[in-house]
Amino acid sequence: MSDIKRIELGARMSQAVVHGGVAYLSGQVALDAGGQSVTAQTTNILGRIDALLAAAGTDKTKLLSASIWLSDISTFAEMNAVWDAWVAPDCAPARATVESKLAAPQFTVEIAVIAAL
Repeated sequence: MSDIKRIELGARMSQAVVHGGVAYLSGQVALDAGGQSVTAQTTNILGRIDALLAAAGTDKTKLLSASIWLSDISTFAEMNAVWDAWVAPDCAPARATVESKLAAPQFTVEIAVIAAL
């Protein structure tokens, strides 16, 4: 059990778990998402991801995979504009983006990533 590191551990879930040289981040949504645009929510989420990756001992240059959920796929280009500016050059992960109903109506974007240490 000592080779597993849990970051921001809660009763239901951890925001990140590190094991075997890999950091697994939970799906991240924007804090104070109510009324925020997809651009603002994506920016907030990617900042949260940067912080969690740093806490795990890694960064976005080591991304392996990303899963993105949008409440409305018509916002794909808006989300991608923020993503494309954030992702490290020549370090794009494998990625899937789908339309899905999210946990609460104020959330329009959710992103989960996996990164090497």
